Amino acid sequence: MSNFAFNNPAFQQQDPRNVATYPGGPQAAQGAQAASFQHAGVDAATNAQLEGMYAAPAAGAVETDRMSVEDTVWKTVGLFVVLLATAAVGWVWTLGGTPFPERAAAVSMVPWMVGALVGFILAMVVTFTSRKKVRPALIFAYAAFEGLFIGAISAFFEMIWPGIVGQATLATVAVVGVTLALFASGKVRASKKMTKIVMIGMIGYLVFGVLNLIGMWTGLIDPQLTFGIYSMKIMGIPVGLLIGLLVVFMAAYSLVMDFDQIQQGVRNGAPRKYGWLGAFGIMVTVVWLYVEILRIIAIVRGDN
Repeated sequence: MSNFAFNNPAFQQQDPRNVATYPGGPQAAQGAQAASFQHAGVDAATNAQLEGMYAAPAAGAVETDRMSVEDTVWKTVGLFVVLLATAAVGWVWTLGGTPFPERAAAVSMVPWMVGALVGFILAMVVTFTSRKKVRPALIFAYAAFEGLFIGAISAFFEMIWPGIVGQATLATVAVVGVTLALFASGKVRASKKMTKIVMIGMIGYLVFGVLNLIGMWTGLIDPQLTFGIYSMKIMGIPVGLLIGLLVVFMAAYSLVMDFDQIQQGVRNGAPRKYGWLGAFGIMVTVVWLYVEILRIIAIVRGDN
C-alpha cells in the first residue's frame, strides 16, 4: 500500500518542464553543455583578443599624440635631409655653378649672407615663439636657409684649404657620436650648476664674436689676420685653437642639454608636436659645432 501522502496531486502531477529541467535531467544536461560551450567560446575569444594585443606593435607617437624618442629622431633626420639638400645648392651657387672648387671661375657670397641672415632670424622667431605655438613650417624653413649657409661657407673654406670639409665633418660626427654614447650610457647628464656655467660661457662667447667682427670691419684688428683675434698667437699657440676647444666643449654640453630635454619631454608625456623643438635644438647645436670645428681646422692649417 502506498503512502497516502503521495496521493496528493501536487506530488503526482508534476509539470513536465520541471521534470525535464531539474539538475541532471535530459534538457538540463543539454543546457549545461550549451552554457559550457558558450563559456568556452567567450574564453577563446578573450584569449585570442589578448594574444592579438600582445602580438600587436606598441602604440606609437601618432596613436598616442605623445612625444617619443623615435618620432623625434625621425623629425631630426627629416630636417637634416632638407639641410643637406640646400647645402648642395649653396655649395654650387657659391662656386659659380660648378661643384668642383678648383674649377670655380668666380665666388658668390650671396648664399652665405642670405643663408646666415635669414637662418638667424628664423632661429630667433622659433626660439621665442615656441612657448605659444610650435611651427614646423618655420623649423623646416630654418633648416633650408641654414643649409644654404653651410653649403656656402663649406665651399669657400674648401677652396682655400682643400679637404677641410671632410675633416670637419668627420670631427663633428665623432663629437656627436661620443656625446650621444656617453649620454645613453648614463655617464653624462645635464646639471643645473653646469648648465648655468655653460649658458654664461655661451653668452660671453657671443659677445666676443660680435666684438671680433666689429674690430675686423672697422680695421681695429690687423686685416692680415684672417680670423681676427682668433688668428693671434700666445706663445706660438693660436688663440682660436684655445677658444675653439672650449667652444667645442660647450657645444657638446649643449647636445647633452638637448638630449636631456627630449628625454624629459618623453617622460612627462609632452604632446608630439614638441618633438619638432627637440629636433630643432639638435640641428642648431650640430651646425654650431660644425662651423666651430671648421674654423679650428682652418686656423691650425694656416696658410698651408
